[in-house]
Amino acid sequence: MTTLQTVFAKAKADNRAALVGYLPAGFPSKGGDVAAAAALVEAGCDVIEIGLPYSDPLMDGPTIQDAVHRSLTNGTRIADVMRTVEGVAATGAATLVMTYWNPVDKYGAERFARDLANAGGVGTITPDLTPEESERWRAASASAGIDTVFLVAPSSTEDRIKAVVDCCTGFVYAASLMGVTGARESVNVAAEGLVKRTRAHTDLPVCVGLGVGTGAQAAEVAAYADGVIVGSAFIRRILDAPDEAAGRESIAVLAKDMAQGVRR
Repeated sequence: MTTLQTVFAKAKADNRAALVGYLPAGFPSKGGDVAAAAALVEAGCDVIEIGLPYSDPLMDGPTIQDAVHRSLTNGTRIADVMRTVEGVAATGAATLVMTYWNPVDKYGAERFARDLANAGGVGTITPDLTPEESERWRAASASAGIDTVFLVAPSSTEDRIKAVVDCCTGFVYAASLMGVTGARESVNVAAEGLVKRTRAHTDLPVCVGLGVGTGAQAAEVAAYADGVIVGSAFIRRILDAPDEAAGRESIAVLAKDMAQGVRR
C-alpha cells in the first residue's frame, strides 16, 4: 500500500508537487469508476480521491453534483465505495475517500475506518466535519491506521488554521476560494497566501484544490503548494465524452498535461 507520506516524500525528492485526482465512486458506472481512476494514475496522478456519493453535497459545484447524481442513480452504496477503493489502491496510487460526515456517522465511524483500511484506503477528507466534532473520527482513524485530512479556507483565521491542522495527519487541504468546486478561468490569488499562512502552523504537506483545470494552472499552483487537487475538470471531460472509453482517453490527456505542469 502506498502511503501519503511516501507520495509526498517522493514528490519532494523530485522537486515537484504531487498530483491528486478526484472521481466519485460509481461514476461513470460501477466498474467504470476504477477504470477511469486507473487511467488517471497511468497518466501521472499520484493520489486518487474517491468521492462517496451523497444526496446533499454542500461543497460541490454543478459538475460534481451531476456526476454524484448519476452515481446515486446507478445505485452506488458504501459497499461499492469500498470496492472502488480496493480497485484503485491496486494500481499503486495512494487512495483516499472524500466524504461528508453524515454517511460515515450512519455507517459507524469505527466500522467505516476499519473497512476503508481493509480495502487499502489510506485516509479520508471530510469537508464538513469541524475540528470541534472530530475527536471520535480521529480516534477511529488512528486505530485503523488511516490518515485524516481537513480543510482550511481563505477566510480562516490564524486560530482556525491552527485548530484545523492539528486535526490533520496526511496533508492539509487548502480550498483556494470561498465557494463550491469547479474548474475556473484562473486560480484564486488568495490560494498562495493561504498556503503560506498554513505552513506557519504545520510541517504537513499543503495541497490546493478548487478551480484547477489546466496544466498551466497546475504549474502555477505547484510553484507554491505541495499538491494540486483536480476534480471537476476530469469529470467534465467524462460527462462530455460519447462513451466511457472516450472519457478515459480524454481525462488521460488532461492528466498528462497536469502531470507535466506539476513538474515545471
